[in-house]
Amino acid sequence: MRFSLPGTGDVRQVPVFGCECKVCCQARVNVRRRRRPCCALLETPQGDLLIDAGLTDLAERFEQKGLNAILLTHYHVDHVQGLFHLRWGMGEKIPVYGPSDVQGYADLLKHPGILKFMPAAEPFQRFELSGIGVTPIPLQHSKPTYGYLLEYNNSLIAYLTDTVGLPEQTQIFLKQLLKERRIDLLVMDCSYPPQNTTPRNHNDLNMALEIHHSLRPCRTVLTHISHEMDLWLSDHPDSLPDHVQVARDDDDFLF
Repeated sequence: MRFSLPGTGDVRQVPVFGCECKVCCQARVNVRRRRRPCCALLETPQGDLLIDAGLTDLAERFEQKGLNAILLTHYHVDHVQGLFHLRWGMGEKIPVYGPSDVQGYADLLKHPGILKFMPAAEPFQRFELSGIGVTPIPLQHSKPTYGYLLEYNNSLIAYLTDTVGLPEQTQIFLKQLLKERRIDLLVMDCSYPPQNTTPRNHNDLNMALEIHHSLRPCRTVLTHISHEMDLWLSDHPDSLPDHVQVARDDDDFLF
């Protein structure tokens, strides 16, 4: 199994339009410093599973190899904008799973094209996609939002973005799960550097590390990174504890 992060940025991405901070200036000349919309891709011999669809080149990326299914965390534009071009393609329907949100985004649900929007996934109810066990878990955001537990063979990945902290029912569920097994990889929303007050929609580093210490995964990878977070990290290069790292676009992990 190969798990990768094609995009690790927040809604503004990096570089931010019009910004002259050192992080954004570096990103304009060094492609490795750029951040595209936050998403993930799970590849197995049975098929490929995309989590979120903010990348606008999905039709090009998957035209030759195909795409078995898409999981949406929620319907904010930076997580679904790639679907607007993809939906008018040709060929077999692509199943799309996500939380219940009758508003969705724009006319995606009304005019899905080749996208097949499935009935809303039930929280905490495990189902299978191409041999991958998928369990939706509720997160805290300004729209109905799911994180996902992904199981393949003996590996367990927790993908938790977009969120600010974790709802109580999700904390209880994860603590119960951890009595039986350990999370191999936790991919965690960390949009902001440490703040003096609780952020509104996304974790700052304090909250992300609190979740890391609570869940005690083998490894935590921080994603949904803003240019403010990158700027803070450039000034505090040794600030992260062991087993915690900041993701870069196209980082991948083999299981």
